[in-house]
Amino acid sequence: MAVWQERAELLFKKEGLEKLKNAHVMVVGLGGVGSFAAEFLARAGVGNMTIVDGDVVDITNVNRQLPALHSTVGQPKITIVGDRLMDINPELNLTRVQEFLSPERAYELVTEEFDYVLDCIDSITPKLNLIISAKRKKVKIISNMGAGGKYEASKVRVSDISKTDVCPLAKTVRKRLKKEGISKGVKAVYSVEAPDQSSLKMTDGTNFKKSFFGTNSWMPALFGLHAAETVVKHLIGK
Repeated sequence: MAVWQERAELLFKKEGLEKLKNAHVMVVGLGGVGSFAAEFLARAGVGNMTIVDGDVVDITNVNRQLPALHSTVGQPKITIVGDRLMDINPELNLTRVQEFLSPERAYELVTEEFDYVLDCIDSITPKLNLIISAKRKKVKIISNMGAGGKYEASKVRVSDISKTDVCPLAKTVRKRLKKEGISKGVKAVYSVEAPDQSSLKMTDGTNFKKSFFGTNSWMPALFGLHAAETVVKHLIGK
């Protein structure tokens, strides 16, 4: 055990740390949710990680995303997050995939080698393709629903996608998955707080994203925390 994992070993035990070290997890999307989820996984001791993101830091990311600082605007998120993960655990086996997830690539990237996939994408079409790919290849996946337009940390939940409620994004995802013959078996992080519709803004539709809600500093990180917790507890058999 590395010295930096002393506290983790007390809680996870030696066997748990070994399971985490041997696990391979993929995090797709390194924005407000995925950047924090990836960091939590690395600090927990996950030994093999693949991170996927094609975006660069924008000044509007600073209020909620881990890699976003005034000094990092314009830099690739995958570089900043990847370097940070390696600084947390120099022995991490890290694969960086610097690209936006197209529908075709979703089916290529998800393979049976992954113990878990974290969907941290905020655009519906890539999100659906990632979920469908994981389900068809029988790879465990946890999908993050809408963190935008919300304030209340206590209303965040983790359940099967079939049991999600209130969240408009979850409703859309459920309907689209049902058309593909998938009605359950996908873990989801969501909130039972209705989003503030007055904070909605439309976009030009670039990268499959037609609109977005205003977002605060803590909700995306909290979604990432719940996703990472779910994955780590599964990996150590807790």
